[in-house]
Amino acid sequence: MTLRPQLVGCACIAVGFLAANQPSAVSASDCTVTSVGFTPLNDLGAGFYSPSGTPFQGGLYPGGSNLIPAAHGAIGRSRALAIRALPKYLLLSIGMSNTTQEYCSAGGGLPCDAWTFMGQSLADPRVNTAQLRMVNGAAGGQAASTWDSPTDPNYDRVRDMVLAPQGHTEADVYVIWVKVANPGPTIKLPNAGADAFTLKSQTANILRSAKIRYPNLLLAFVSSRIYAGYAGYPIPTASALNPEPYAYESGFAMKWLIEAQITQMSGGPIDPIAGDMNYNTVAPWVAWGPYLWADGTTPRSDGLTYICTNLDADGTHPSMTGEQKVGTMLRNFMLTDRAATPWFRKCELADMNVDGVWTTADIASFVTTVLQPGFATAAQLCAADCNEDGLVNGRDVGPFVKVLLGP
Repeated sequence: MTLRPQLVGCACIAVGFLAANQPSAVSASDCTVTSVGFTPLNDLGAGFYSPSGTPFQGGLYPGGSNLIPAAHGAIGRSRALAIRALPKYLLLSIGMSNTTQEYCSAGGGLPCDAWTFMGQSLADPRVNTAQLRMVNGAAGGQAASTWDSPTDPNYDRVRDMVLAPQGHTEADVYVIWVKVANPGPTIKLPNAGADAFTLKSQTANILRSAKIRYPNLLLAFVSSRIYAGYAGYPIPTASALNPEPYAYESGFAMKWLIEAQITQMSGGPIDPIAGDMNYNTVAPWVAWGPYLWADGTTPRSDGLTYICTNLDADGTHPSMTGEQKVGTMLRNFMLTDRAATPWFRKCELADMNVDGVWTTADIASFVTTVLQPGFATAAQLCAADCNEDGLVNGRDVGPFVKVLLGP
C-alpha cells in the first residue's frame, strides 16, 4: 500500500516504536470492531467511565456538564470580540497526521482539499475570509512530544515553511486548534502513569510553548481523537499507532486540561500535572473545539458514527470520508461557538447593531430589515438571515428569537 505523504511520518514513528518494543508489524484495520462499548464524554455527562473500578466523570466541562462555565465562556467571548476588530488574524492548526488531514489534507500547501475544514471554510460564504487567514501547521508524524517545547523544530518549520511563504509572521497567530496524540501508548487509565495523564501534561506544555512562539495568541481550541476501534481491540492485538482505549481516553486528557485552567483562574490551586495555565500570563484561554469521538457504528446522541470506511487501512488515520466528517464538525463548531463566531463569521446572526451582544436593541433593526430588505445594508441582511437560507423574510423570526434568548 502507498501511504499518502502526510501519513509517512506517523507511520515511520510507529514502525520505529515497534522495532524497539514489539515483535509484530503494524496491524491492518479490523472492520468487525464496530463498537468498544464506551460512552462518548458528551453523552456520559455526569455519569462515569470506570476502568478497573476507578470512576472518571464524563461531560466536557466540570461537574459532568457539556456547557462551558459562564465566567470562563465570558473571557473567551471578550477575546473573540477583540480579535474581530483586527485587520488580519490567523487560525493555525497544531498536531499530527490526522490533524493535517482533517484540517487541510494537502500537507500545508494550498489549495486544500475541498472536503477538509479549510477547503469547506474557504468555499463557505458565511466565513470571514476578508480578515481571517487559516493556516495548516500540523504535519504527519508530529506527535505531542514534538510540540511541547518552544524550541522544538516544529515551530521553526511552521515559521519558515508555512507562515513566511504566505506572507505571515508568528505575531499574526491569534487562535490555534490543537489535536495531538502519541504513537504506541501502552498504559491505560486508571494507572497513575497512563497515557491520558501524559497527554494532559504535554498539551499544557504545548499551549505554553505556543504562547511563547505566538505572542498575540489569545484562544486555543482542543479536540481529542476520533474512534480507533478499527485499529483492533482489545490490546495487545491492536495496531501500535494509537488504538482504543487510548483514543477514547485522550478525551479525558483534554477535559482535565481545560478544567485545570478553569479551576486555577477561579482561585483554585495550580494543577500538578498541567502546571501553570494562567491565561493572562503564560497560556492562551483554552476550551473544547468539537468533540470528535463516537463509539463506532453506535450513534452518538447527535447521530455521529464512524464506519470502517471512514478510516484508512490502518484503522487509525481518517479516509477521505473521515476527513470530511471531521472537517465539517470543525467548520460547524467555528460557525456556532460564541468564542469563535465574532472572528470566524462575516456576521453574527441576530446581532443587528454589531455590538457583540444580543439584546432588545437588535429588535427594531431586525424588524425593519425583514419588512424592507431592499433598504438594508449588507451587514444587516447578513445578520437578519437567521435561518441561513439566503433570504430575509418571516421565516427568520423564530431563529432570531431563539438566538436572542440563547446561549
